[in-house]
Amino acid sequence: MLSTVNLTQRYGKRVLFDKINLTLDAGKRYGLIGANGAGKSTFLKILSGEIEQTEGEVQLQSGVRMGVLGQNQYAFEDFTLKDAVLYGNKRLYEAQKEKEKLYMEGNFDSDEVNNRLAELEMICADEDPTYESDVKIEKLLEALGFPASQHDNLMSSLTGGDKFKILLAQVLFLKPDVLLLDEPTNNLDIETIGWLEEELKRHEGTLLVISHDRHFLNNVVTNILDLDFQQIREFTGNYDDWYIAANLIAKQAQTDRAKGLKEKEELEKFIARFSANASKAKQATSRQKQLDKLQIQEVKLSSRRDPSIMFKPHRDIGNEVLDIIDIHHSYDGSEVLKGISFKVKKGDKIALIGANGTGKTTLLQILMGQLVPTSGKFVWGQTISTSYFPQNTTDLINTDDVLPQWIQNFDPKWHIDEIRKCLGRMLFTGEEQTKKVSACSGGEKHRLMLSKMMMDSANFLVLDEPDNHLDLEAIIALGEALHDYQGGAICVTHDRELIDAFANRIIKLNTDGSMIDFEGDYEAFSEIHGH
Repeated sequence: MLSTVNLTQRYGKRVLFDKINLTLDAGKRYGLIGANGAGKSTFLKILSGEIEQTEGEVQLQSGVRMGVLGQNQYAFEDFTLKDAVLYGNKRLYEAQKEKEKLYMEGNFDSDEVNNRLAELEMICADEDPTYESDVKIEKLLEALGFPASQHDNLMSSLTGGDKFKILLAQVLFLKPDVLLLDEPTNNLDIETIGWLEEELKRHEGTLLVISHDRHFLNNVVTNILDLDFQQIREFTGNYDDWYIAANLIAKQAQTDRAKGLKEKEELEKFIARFSANASKAKQATSRQKQLDKLQIQEVKLSSRRDPSIMFKPHRDIGNEVLDIIDIHHSYDGSEVLKGISFKVKKGDKIALIGANGTGKTTLLQILMGQLVPTSGKFVWGQTISTSYFPQNTTDLINTDDVLPQWIQNFDPKWHIDEIRKCLGRMLFTGEEQTKKVSACSGGEKHRLMLSKMMMDSANFLVLDEPDNHLDLEAIIALGEALHDYQGGAICVTHDRELIDAFANRIIKLNTDGSMIDFEGDYEAFSEIHGH
């Protein structure tokens, strides 16, 4: 369906990938993985024709329809939600709009108008043979959390996260033969991710998806494309299957290399011993030929690097941690939090979950003193020191300071060597530490904030979607760090694998303002309460 021939992308001297020859088959769902900066999004943009490759070509079977998840959430501000989804099928959208215009003008005496209307009817019947496009759009919007009363609202009335949901509905509405999705689960809550997984499993054509959500990849994909060493290797199976296979391949390569080095050493010793001995010279020559033929494969180190996150509290956490008493909060007369009460105990590591708009971020902002609740109160224990990862970290971190300076500004007493160590743990090498904060990508800013949190040495962590922008390796490391952490934590996340890694208590905020407080892990929670 879709192939690449010798596809190469270079930026100056830097080679992202080199001579990629790949065929994506119908009926297969591919997960494209690789370290941040390896070129995953660039590869997807080349396939979709958005950017031009340096060399090689992309071949799309004729008549095949391609759908790409849009990245510009502000492209449809003057559209209604319904029309923005319909625009996914541009041919149907334009035919429907022209037809509506001609009916409005009502000039039915003109043959030209009537002929054009007949043509437009043909296009509509061709693109929407069952005349169910309206129903399909309504179902998509409702599944994504938009009630029917909102469908005629303008896109400009939505938040950024909700605009992305509409772009997702737009590309799903098209039902393309080849579907390209870059991070489709960003801005989706757990229920909606579950719904999307089922939608994509029913996709009949070819799917290529970039995601940092392991649970999503495990549920959806049939094949993994691993972008590493400037090449793409294909594996059959999901992310877990790839992880096992890739580790086996790396181990085998190391074993083969060790075996080769031993053989080389023995041959060299033999040659050295017998070269000077005339009677053995013939044998030495034949061994030299063997040695010349011996090819010892260099074992390439993967471009993936695992961060080493470690949160160490400077003092033990006491028995009194946090008491939240009947917190209400309203924005412009609309109540978001309706009487939230719970007590955090020593040893609690809480995953705070719920649909978008249920007030998770608002609650954390109240706890961190950034918002004053409309009513109610909260009390932190005497021994508690907090460290906060805000949801809008990428917007907040924006100065011309170099990385160590940005961290030291929080506490001049922090030793620069310790700061550099923490940055190193988050994969900022010596040279990278001299770059300006404003030049950092979203993923780098999130790693920078985690470096600062390690320096905080707090005994209670408050995290609001820290996994956004992080690659799979960093999310795994964060899960392990939270699991090993000797303090308490409350973390908003939609990544189920991350929740599984650390949470021993689940608090879910419901859309009606009620809450579920569950002692136990996420697996036990979902058995009782569904997703």
